[in-house]
Amino acid sequence: MMKTQTIAVTIVAALTVLSTGFAYMPMAHGHGVQAQLQSRFVRILDESFSAQTLHTGDTLTVTGTLQSLVNTPLRAWLSLFSDSTNAGNRWEFLARDPPGNIFTIAPQQTIPYSITVKALEPGIYHVHTQLNIEHIGPGLGPGQTVQVTGPAILKPVPWGNVAYQVVLIGAGLGVTFATRPWQVI
Repeated sequence: MMKTQTIAVTIVAALTVLSTGFAYMPMAHGHGVQAQLQSRFVRILDESFSAQTLHTGDTLTVTGTLQSLVNTPLRAWLSLFSDSTNAGNRWEFLARDPPGNIFTIAPQQTIPYSITVKALEPGIYHVHTQLNIEHIGPGLGPGQTVQVTGPAILKPVPWGNVAYQVVLIGAGLGVTFATRPWQVI
C-alpha cells in the first residue's frame, strides 16, 4: 500500500514539474491567418501594394492576377483581409477590378485584378488580397504590412439604412411571434 502511494505521489510531482517547465517555453505568435493561405481552386499571383506607409485619407491599391486551377467556372468576389494591432481594420473600398461584387472565373483562366481602398484609421495592418469563392470559401494572397498614420477619419452613420434594417427585423419578429405563439416565452 505504501509503495503504491509513493509511486502515485512521484507521478503527480513529476507531472507538476514538467507542466511548470512548459510555462517557460517560448511562445509562437501569429496574426490570425488561416493555415492554408492559397486556395486549391484559384491561385493569387504577383500580389503587389502601391505603398507600405500611408496617411489617413491616402489610397492603397493592391494588384495581382488570379489563376484558375480547375476545369469548372467559379463565382467569386474580391476583398481585403487585414489584421491590425489596434483592431481597427478601417478601409473604405473605392474601386475593384473586375468590377461589381461577384464575377465569374472561367476554367483555367488568368484574370488581372486591382483593389483600391482609402485608409480611415491609423494603425499597423497586415493586408492580404482575399478571394472568396462561392460554396468553397476564402483564399488569401501572401500579404504585406502597411503602416497608416494620422487622425482617424470618421464616416457618418447612414441612419436611413439603420432605420430600414430595424423595420425589417421588427416585421420579421412580429411575423414570428404572431404565427408561433407557443414559442413565445
